[in-house]
Amino acid sequence: MTVVQVYVGEKHWKNVANSVKTEKMTIPVNTKEIIVEGISVNTSYSSKLLLPSEKEILSKHIGNKTECGLLDFVGVLDGNYDEIRTYYPEDRFIHIYPFNSIRKNMSTIIRRSNSTIRMYTKGASEIVLKKCKTILNQNGDIVPFSSVDYDRLIQTVIEPMASDGLRTICLAYRDFSLDRLPDWDDETSIIDQLTCICICGIEDPIRLEVPDTIAKCRNAGIIVRMFTGDNVNTARSIAIKCGIIKPNDSFLVLEGEEYNRRIKSELDEKVEQNLLDKVWPHLRVLARASPQDKYELVKGIIASKINPIGEVVAVIGDGTNDGPALKRADVGCVMGREGTDVAKEASDIILVDDNLNSIVKIIMWGRYVYHSVAKSLQFQLTVNIVIVLCAFIGACIVKESPLRGIQILWIYLTMNILATLAFAFEMPTEELLTHKPYGRTPPLISRIMMKNIIGHAIYQLAVMFFILFVGPKVFYIDDGRPNGSIFKPSEHFTMIFNVFVLMTLFNEINCRKIHGEKNVFREISKTPLFYGIWIVTFVLQVALVQYGSVIFFCVRLTFKQWMWCLIFGVTVLLWNQILNLIPVSCHTSKRDGRDVYELTSSVDLDPEEQSRRRVSLTKEQTL
Repeated sequence: MTVVQVYVGEKHWKNVANSVKTEKMTIPVNTKEIIVEGISVNTSYSSKLLLPSEKEILSKHIGNKTECGLLDFVGVLDGNYDEIRTYYPEDRFIHIYPFNSIRKNMSTIIRRSNSTIRMYTKGASEIVLKKCKTILNQNGDIVPFSSVDYDRLIQTVIEPMASDGLRTICLAYRDFSLDRLPDWDDETSIIDQLTCICICGIEDPIRLEVPDTIAKCRNAGIIVRMFTGDNVNTARSIAIKCGIIKPNDSFLVLEGEEYNRRIKSELDEKVEQNLLDKVWPHLRVLARASPQDKYELVKGIIASKINPIGEVVAVIGDGTNDGPALKRADVGCVMGREGTDVAKEASDIILVDDNLNSIVKIIMWGRYVYHSVAKSLQFQLTVNIVIVLCAFIGACIVKESPLRGIQILWIYLTMNILATLAFAFEMPTEELLTHKPYGRTPPLISRIMMKNIIGHAIYQLAVMFFILFVGPKVFYIDDGRPNGSIFKPSEHFTMIFNVFVLMTLFNEINCRKIHGEKNVFREISKTPLFYGIWIVTFVLQVALVQYGSVIFFCVRLTFKQWMWCLIFGVTVLLWNQILNLIPVSCHTSKRDGRDVYELTSSVDLDPEEQSRRRVSLTKEQTL
């Protein structure tokens, strides 16, 4: 972070670096000394700057980034915070009021070299400025500061800084008389009657990967909301730059005070779920948010019933104050480098590289696990249904199962093990981000999957029974149905076995896609292990039929018979395209491969009106 604008001595410097470089920025000596001393002692001593190495241009920030930005400003003013900290060690401080998220400021009280007692305060500009009764003018003199002056600075300095996406920090101080020392525990009366020193506009540059990550999350059906302790104008500006909202969006950007007014009962000041349900679907940015605000919002979204599939909430944070929200969320993510120990303890995932783009990878891998299980399930259920029905119907009609036990064992060996490995070796791709989330309790077998399982089972059974009863006449082969109790290997039953294996093998390609996609070969070139295992399985089947006759009750097939088997196998791919044309249900439609449920999206309606008005709302997840 860097101080890029500053209001000091009744002047607003909009380009600090350029003003210092051209020596146009003139600050009274006593004001400059107060700024340097105030920043040096009223920042955590764990926050510091490391000088850049030969290969680096900028100094390295250690500790709180906002404080490091202020310490960098000390250097701009030719100050040395190390010397001042050495002169004022922490054990000599009279009192410290640490920063907290309620009063939004920090104060440190020291005994100065001239035996006077001074308190330095820094914090949210509009909050600290409201406690100021005087201000340093262009000559460094103390002059009165009225409510009119306060409104003027809000409109002409703080709001323009915030609109530029800057974090505004007000620096102030107060001197106390040695003759009459106050009660240092009376925080309210101590942090009052302040003298404003300056207002700093600190820039926190948007990381290059953030807008792209937000766009990918939105494309994946994930709503991104921002909680911040910053000014509402600063928060809105940053949200626009990140892509969380657009300038003309109608989504809500609220401050914590207004947010609490909307969601809490007027009688007992408790959060009411029905009131929260009117706010959170439209809320995108929550400024001046307290830890309790974050916690209540996360808790309320998870508990909400307005979406029938539920909302899955992930929270990303790094501070101690983020702990409750991180722990309450379904998935808590914390920055590995900047995150505090408390935040890490409350989280589920630590982003070691502090790169927000890692969230996209987490989403991809999470969906990949679900997809892999769903693919295997769809494939295995089809195989098992066909085997069971084939054995049962065959036993009832021809007194014998068309598939022998050793053949079924081979099918389970190749299809259960090798096919599962093939699906497992398909690495996650960004195609997974084109599908909508599944909600809190997704069905293990979706309607599309059920349609595919039943549809392919019917087709494969039809083909197998066609060959069983009509095959000898069509393919000019001997009828292999047993005459008595003796079952002998035959071309007839070998074709049934071979056709079933090949249909299953080609259906393995269909099962790569579980959302009704037409192109089942998409990105198959990026998964060499999948098609490698597929080819190995095919070669093993050829070897088994041609050379494993005795063991597997097979006879060698001719080239023409193999061509017929391949034709039946390939037609499974064509049959899959026909199944894709069949609607899943008259009550749902297919969009992006996922079902679209009916739900009242007008959350501002009362329950009776909601029951009358129903509109389609896609399944979405909250991040």
